[in-house]
Amino acid sequence: MAGILYGVGVGPGDPELMTRKACRILLENDVIAAPGEDVRETVAYKIAAAAVPEIADKTLLPIYMPMVMDKARQIENHKKGAKRIEEVLDEGKNVVFITLGDPSIYSTFSYVQEIVGADGYETAMVSGIPSFCAAAAELNIPLTEWTEPLHVIPALHKLSTALDQSGTYVLMKSGSHMNAVKENLMASGRKVGMVENCGMPGEKIYRSLEEIPDDAGYFSLIVAKEH
Repeated sequence: MAGILYGVGVGPGDPELMTRKACRILLENDVIAAPGEDVRETVAYKIAAAAVPEIADKTLLPIYMPMVMDKARQIENHKKGAKRIEEVLDEGKNVVFITLGDPSIYSTFSYVQEIVGADGYETAMVSGIPSFCAAAAELNIPLTEWTEPLHVIPALHKLSTALDQSGTYVLMKSGSHMNAVKENLMASGRKVGMVENCGMPGEKIYRSLEEIPDDAGYFSLIVAKEH
């Protein structure tokens, strides 16, 4: 019988925010996969290893999925990653694919899951705390109240989106284009807070647009609320 592919969210960065279920799945299975050339060097592995040191003795399966904008290359890499996973599943072993935050939110896992599932294998997801929920907690603010909607946008791909809808905007992974993001935020007139490297070493909190540096890091998450 073929194994099961699990997508396990390890949370935003703080190992204490990993769920008990995520830790149990990691302990119970022998093959740990992560998107990268060296599993031990991935952020997701370092978070998981801090919470579950026993995974150091597991079989590590690197799934090379470089961040490229070429759609054809993306699909090719996703297929290669899925094939590597299926080879292990065919041995009757489960594969635990660890991912930052939650596996259902802008996760590399979803692309592999779609292919593996379409090929007839069983897949499952273990939810994790999303980065924007953790960032709101670090800023000590509610994301939404009463009937306010929540808009979650990958800022890297949506730089020109007008922030003109009612409710709260979350801009994920904004660091590499911070100048353009800040201009958009300035035009919106919203109250802005940002957490850089949420829950990770070097975490920084900014409570206004003016405080946010132009050279903020890749893991920079912005919460923009209506005044």
